[in-house]
Amino acid sequence: MAQSSESSTAGKPKAVYEPEDVQSPPPPPGTYPYTRGIYPTMYRGRLWTMRQYAGFSSARETNERFRFLLQQGVMGLSTAFDLPTQLGLDSDDPRSEGEVGKVGVAIDTVEDMARLMEGIPLDRVSTSMTINAPASLLLLMYELVGERQGVASTQLTGTIQNDILKEYAARGTYIFPPRPSMRLITDTFAYCQERIPKWNTISISGYHIREAGATAAQELGFTLADGIAYVQAALDAGLKVDQFAPRISFFFNAHANFFEEIAKFRAARRMWATIMRERFGARDERSLQLRFHTQTAGSTLTSQQPLNNVVRTTIEALAAVLGGTQSLHTNGYDEALSLPTAEAATLALRTQQIIAFESGVPAVADPLGGSYFIEALTDSIEAEALKLIMQIDELGGAVQAIEEGVIQAQIAEAAWETQQAIEQGDQIVVGVNKFGNADAQPVPVFYPNAAVASEQAAALAEIRARRDPGGVEASLADVRRAAAGSSNLLLPMREALRHHATLGEICGALREEWGEYRPNVAV
Repeated sequence: MAQSSESSTAGKPKAVYEPEDVQSPPPPPGTYPYTRGIYPTMYRGRLWTMRQYAGFSSARETNERFRFLLQQGVMGLSTAFDLPTQLGLDSDDPRSEGEVGKVGVAIDTVEDMARLMEGIPLDRVSTSMTINAPASLLLLMYELVGERQGVASTQLTGTIQNDILKEYAARGTYIFPPRPSMRLITDTFAYCQERIPKWNTISISGYHIREAGATAAQELGFTLADGIAYVQAALDAGLKVDQFAPRISFFFNAHANFFEEIAKFRAARRMWATIMRERFGARDERSLQLRFHTQTAGSTLTSQQPLNNVVRTTIEALAAVLGGTQSLHTNGYDEALSLPTAEAATLALRTQQIIAFESGVPAVADPLGGSYFIEALTDSIEAEALKLIMQIDELGGAVQAIEEGVIQAQIAEAAWETQQAIEQGDQIVVGVNKFGNADAQPVPVFYPNAAVASEQAAALAEIRARRDPGGVEASLADVRRAAAGSSNLLLPMREALRHHATLGEICGALREEWGEYRPNVAV
């Protein structure tokens, strides 16, 4: 059942806000601490990047959807991977049965990545990849495909999510224990700093924290606490803050509580700028600027009266734009039922295009800045999120708080409270607990290719039959040695991929050294 966004994080708002409700007016856009936006003129200079999340079945079929979306006007690709890929398993692994190609595209080898990006110029298209535990491997595959296209790694642009902490806290697609996983992330920071300097090395995600049931303030507080943990880990690994911090990005959720979401985005920028300058001593302006992608809320979509989701998504997208997002994905109206059809994905993209080119909203940077209500709500959400960060600091940081189950417990409690409010009718979800319609017409549903598992297994068998077994085993041994030591893991992993080692085999080598994470049963 959908989560309602009706109740405000900061409590029920007053009927009227006055000047005394505002602590002090923020400085203009483009000025520290960037409450009103990271650029002086915001979208007058450049619109946000319009992305549409896509991924299903095989690389070939997802490539067809990518090409279709590019023809419809998307400005960047956004890739969903199936669960086996997210968990570092090959498609022919017995544990992958029934999940291959279901919720995203199956990627086992560099050949799959080449098919995924066939005909797409990697020097001109920015690609976002929603992948975490094996994120570095997918990035290396992408880099190797770029080499095949003749595109230097210095020209590649895009983002890997690479945010493992929120997987432990909210989503569950982790492989390794937290501390070696943090090393894999900081190794990626260092690798990209040297080889892929235009790549966003992490997209610290509040989206999934919110989807799991967190409030707006919890989404903000827990996400920035994770960000603090990643910055500290990179510093501990010997990296310099102003060398890696400019490539840190964020990923937030946009719910339908319109003003609360706008205030959340504004508070996020102000908080991160302050944290980076005062806590970590960053001096490069780019290190202080919180750049973020937004996706409209999947948890607000309903299977009942699914066309209502068009309205929800429009409100959420507009909140993201008024909140100053740098990149945006709008959900299809049918996503409570299935992966989006091409028609639903097109309508979702058209929603962004209408906001961009017909609404007039992008003409003014932070047009709601100075609103007594918006400024007071920004202050309130910031104060609540800061309290959460202080609590996490007292526990020893985000990694320790996750290992003790503290963050997971708070998210679970917030989700339970929301569900209780919906079931008791205190929060209205139109078409679900009020204004139902038993005569609503069904909408088309998309079904992925059911033969993808056997197709992937055949492709894997063919690759294993023609590769050099000795070279593969030697390269995997190098991965194991690096995992047991302290050298950068991405270098031997790239060589293993060159020898046609699979995703599952390389993750298997890391499992041998690090083990697999098992959460505290008390959580």
